[in-house]
Amino acid sequence: MAISFDSYLGAHDDALILRSRRSEILASNLANADTPGYKAKDIDFKEAMSSAMGTRSEFKKDSLKMTTTNQNHLKTTQDTFSADVMYRNPYQPSLDGNTVDAGVEKTEFSKNSIYYSASLRFMTGKFQSLTKAIKGQ
Repeated sequence: MAISFDSYLGAHDDALILRSRRSEILASNLANADTPGYKAKDIDFKEAMSSAMGTRSEFKKDSLKMTTTNQNHLKTTQDTFSADVMYRNPYQPSLDGNTVDAGVEKTEFSKNSIYYSASLRFMTGKFQSLTKAIKGQ
């Protein structure tokens, strides 16, 4: 009987990819906290996850594939998800137009890291169970 990793791992592999992407966005926000005119960005994780799980009909797993315009460009095989990057509404915008609130960004980054670790632990447990089954333990 063949095992499908997609069904065996559930949503955790998709969650890891989305959490990783969200970490990059939040880190970018924190790095640009003092940049005049920078607008804080984020993704709606729930919507992106439902999109990744295929609950929305307009979802296409490779909808954000990189296109090459020159024959010398490198080919990529990385799967991407349609996670719309949105601008965060500031609680108190600064005079220079920057909308990054360091407290909010640090909190969101910390929560995202905890959820990333949880998904990683679930996947580790799944692979350990699979390894035990293969070894017959």
